[in-house]
Amino acid sequence: MSKILAIDFGLKRTGLAISDELQMFAFGLKTIESRTLMDELKILVEKEKIVEVVIGEPKRLDASDSHITQNVRLLKEAVQKNFPEVSVNLLDERFTSKMASAVIAQSGLKKKDREQKGLIDMVSAAIILQDYLQTRIK
Repeated sequence: MSKILAIDFGLKRTGLAISDELQMFAFGLKTIESRTLMDELKILVEKEKIVEVVIGEPKRLDASDSHITQNVRLLKEAVQKNFPEVSVNLLDERFTSKMASAVIAQSGLKKKDREQKGLIDMVSAAIILQDYLQTRIK
């Protein structure tokens, strides 16, 4: 079976999450430097049999574009161009970083570990993916 990959893109770091083969559950995968994203996708798409990519689309509270929204749209185009066999979707990611921070705070990790920004990016990607998977069930 195939999997779905989620991307929480940032200018410096990018969080990645992946679904199980039944496409029911999201799991944080890793955080990488954003400049290495396309190389990482080339490996993951083949190795994990990725058929779909969901990219978090950053919006402000009033639903207007944030300072990075255009970068995310360009990323979507690049993923579509480089992986034409993969479906690429955007999903509103408002509040995912705050939700990720709350989940991490309740996880029991030491304060030093909880403050790692890369962890927030990875958990945010997992939240984006789980939200996406839930919308497909309805």
